[in-house]
Amino acid sequence: MNRRPNLLLLMTDQQRADALGCVSDWVNTPHLDRLAQEGVRFRNCVTTSPVCIPARLSLATGLYPHNTWVWDNGHHTLDPRSPTWMQAVRAAGYRTSLFGKTHLHPHGGDLRDREHLMHEYGLDDVDEIGGPRASARVLSHMTAGWEHLGLWRAYREDLDDRFATKPHVARPSPLPLAHYADTYVGEGANAYLRDYDGDQPWCCWVSFGGPHEPWDTPDEFARRYDPDQMPASIPLPEWASHPGDRPLGALDKRLAQRPALDPQDVAAMRANYAGNVELIDDQIGQILATLESRGDLDNTLIIFTSDHGEMNGDFGLIYKSQLLNSAVRVPLIVRPPKGAIESQGAINDSPAEWMDVGATLCEMGGTRAVGFSQ
Repeated sequence: MNRRPNLLLLMTDQQRADALGCVSDWVNTPHLDRLAQEGVRFRNCVTTSPVCIPARLSLATGLYPHNTWVWDNGHHTLDPRSPTWMQAVRAAGYRTSLFGKTHLHPHGGDLRDREHLMHEYGLDDVDEIGGPRASARVLSHMTAGWEHLGLWRAYREDLDDRFATKPHVARPSPLPLAHYADTYVGEGANAYLRDYDGDQPWCCWVSFGGPHEPWDTPDEFARRYDPDQMPASIPLPEWASHPGDRPLGALDKRLAQRPALDPQDVAAMRANYAGNVELIDDQIGQILATLESRGDLDNTLIIFTSDHGEMNGDFGLIYKSQLLNSAVRVPLIVRPPKGAIESQGAINDSPAEWMDVGATLCEMGGTRAVGFSQ
C-alpha cells in the first residue's frame, strides 16, 4: 500500500452484541452487515466495564478500570497528560476529528468551553455532544441548535415526564428525525469527510449517543418494528427467583430489588431499540457512500464497536451495570483497507476486548500508543 490508510472509528452507546442483522433476525443493519462481510466480526468481544465512563476511559488510554481507579459515572475528567491513542495517531501525522459523545469529562455546563480538553486529548476538529440524558441540560453546538429552533424545551419536558412516571416507556422523541441526536452526529461526520481536503491522512471518530435509552427513536424508524415480533427476554433463573437458604450476593439482591417489567413494555422497548440501531446504521451507510464517492473507501480502516450492552428486559433488568452477557458483550467489526486480508467475512471466536480498538488504530497508523495495556 503506497498511502497510509485513513482511520474511521464508528461507535455506538449501549448496543448489545446481538443487535446486528448479521447476528439476529430482529434488527436490520445492512450497512454494518456489509462491513462484516468485507472484514472480520469478533463474536466474543467484551467491554472493560458495563458502565459508560470507565469503559470510555479504557478505550482512550488502554488502561483497565483498576488502573484508572474510575468505576462509575461520577464527575471524572481524563487528565490531559494521560497518553491516549488519539494523541499517538495525531503525532504520527493524522488529522484527527471527533463527532459525537466522548464522556471523557463531566457532562455539565457548555461542552464548547472544554474543547481545549479535546485538543489536549489528541483531537483536532471537534463537535462534541452529551449523551441522551445529558443533552437535556448540557450546551453543545447541537443543543444550541435545538434551542434556536424551539425544540430544546420539548426535549427536556419529554425526558422529565419519562423519568417522573415510567423511565422505560417507549415512544417517539419530540425531536424530528432531521434534528435527532444520532442524525446530527452522522450528518456532521459525513459533511466533514465529504469536504475534507487536507494533505494529511485523516482519523475520524464518529460516536453516536444511541441506542442508549431513553427509548425515543423517531417514528420513521420506530414504526418499522412490531413489538409482537421481538424475541422474548431471557427469563429470571430459578436460583434467583427462589434463593432458598443460599446467602444473597450483590447480583441476587439487585435481581430481587428490580422493578417489575410488563412483557408488553419489554417488547415495546426492544422494538424501539431496534429502530434506533437501524437509524444509526442508515447514517453509517451515508458515510460509507461518501467515502466511496471520494475514492477513499478502499484505503480506509473501519472499526465498529460499542462501549457496553443493554439488558433490555433480560432477567427483568434494564440499562447496564451488570456482569451479564447482555450488558458486557459488545459488537466488534474490523473492516481493513482493500487487499489487507484474504478472509473477508470471517468470524473470529477468539476473546477480544473493546479497548483493543485504540491499539489497533495506532498500529494501522504506523505508531504505538505509549502506556497502553499489553
